[in-house]
Amino acid sequence: MEPTFRASMNWLHTWSGVVLGSLLFAIFWMGTLSVFDKEIDRWMMPASRLALPAEFSYETMRPAYQAALAAKSPSVLLLVPNERNPVITALWRGTDGAFAQHMFDPTTGAELPDQGTLGGSRFIYPFHYSLNLKVLGLGYWIVGLCGMMMMVLCVSGVVIHRKIFADFFTFRPERKMRRATLDLHNVAGVLGLPFHVVISVSGLVILFSLYFPSSIWAVYRQDVRLFGREAYGSYVRPPARRPADLVSFDTIVAKAKSVWGQGEPNYLYVFHPGDAAAYVQANRSSEDVVSNISHMAYVDGATGELLSASKPEKPAAVTQRFIAGLHFIQFKHWTLRWLYFVLGLAGCVLIATGLLFWVESRRERHRKLGRSGARVVEAVTVASVTGVLIATLAFMVTNRALPLGASAFGVERGAIEVVGFHLVWLLTLLHAWSSGGRAWIGQCWTISALAVAAVLLNAVTTGDHLIRAIVHRQLWPVAGIDATLLIAAVVAACAALRLARSRRVAAVSLQEAGA
Repeated sequence: MEPTFRASMNWLHTWSGVVLGSLLFAIFWMGTLSVFDKEIDRWMMPASRLALPAEFSYETMRPAYQAALAAKSPSVLLLVPNERNPVITALWRGTDGAFAQHMFDPTTGAELPDQGTLGGSRFIYPFHYSLNLKVLGLGYWIVGLCGMMMMVLCVSGVVIHRKIFADFFTFRPERKMRRATLDLHNVAGVLGLPFHVVISVSGLVILFSLYFPSSIWAVYRQDVRLFGREAYGSYVRPPARRPADLVSFDTIVAKAKSVWGQGEPNYLYVFHPGDAAAYVQANRSSEDVVSNISHMAYVDGATGELLSASKPEKPAAVTQRFIAGLHFIQFKHWTLRWLYFVLGLAGCVLIATGLLFWVESRRERHRKLGRSGARVVEAVTVASVTGVLIATLAFMVTNRALPLGASAFGVERGAIEVVGFHLVWLLTLLHAWSSGGRAWIGQCWTISALAVAAVLLNAVTTGDHLIRAIVHRQLWPVAGIDATLLIAAVVAACAALRLARSRRVAAVSLQEAGA
């Protein structure tokens, strides 16, 4: 019975990985980058490379509010500057219904130039949880399916590996490609197993209301507002249709802090700006805790009086918030942030080596039998591994190469970056299909070249080269991105050399066997 069960788990592990591995890699890769999405923003948006003022007055956010008021937006979200994002960020919808993001200097309140890019927080991060597919919420469901299958892969992987901990200490890079790939797959799997399970479960828990809505429907009859009021203490009221000024933002924050005590807000959400019934939702920052807390206070915009405040959450909600906080990693802890990044990369290595091992173990047999399965999987694997890395680097290179305000054929700068990402990704698939196994080498060299090009372009276009970025504290995030890119360039070049050497050895072995 045991061998049969293990064999069934082996089949499940193999084919789940082959079918969804490529999507899983893209999701894990974008999630890993999202650990430093704010730092990527500062690299891609030079105007945001400012120092956080020692003393910040919330009234400095007034110009951002006035700009949203002039745009006749029904609401405006004002993100409070912090260490990772030291600018005032305002998000609102204009009269045309288009969503816009604006940045303001935290010292003077002056609006900064439009950077014309989605950056990490509006392209890379949403890609991680929705693939940027918004039609019918399709992206959320695809990512949810992949998250569930990642849990299946973790459980089945533990079952089929009898000596799982011994495998963790067994890595033989000098062996043939197939053996070395399997060793690396095992090491990466055991190293990140707890992290991969937690990150997969927490991703599903975050969007529980989407994936498991039946419980909400049964109790609230699909009344989402009532659920929000009872679960999170949300507050809503209609506009009065009479004009009125907004009280001082410092007054609003002081009233909110009187409710939750210690801690600063991470955003202020103004509803009905310019109206006598305007009100402000202030949300406490989660920098000092793991949980994705929801301590909210609603303050009257005209009088500064408290309207409502979130109540203590029930145990189930507290648990959900804590699990969500583990995934969002908004707490201020740089060691853990880097650990998340490294373990995310381990997940990428795990998925990539699993796909590569499947191809290596079947390539020759499929070739002799005239099957194209191994070739198809290899082409998709190349495009989903090195291909998505190349596309990401092309996204960053395009960002630094294009001047502000650039457009082509009516397409704005930010859209050009996104189109370039997808076009380059498609080209890597075509290259992988036409080049076969040689594509790995060529695309590794491309990764190395693009990473170096990104660093050089950043230095040329902004003057913030690596040495200058290290010297100035406010540029440390830029230095971190540049240094990571250079490390990636070295790793990719070493991988290309290793793969080329392995192909030469394999070719010599075939010639000797033929002789």
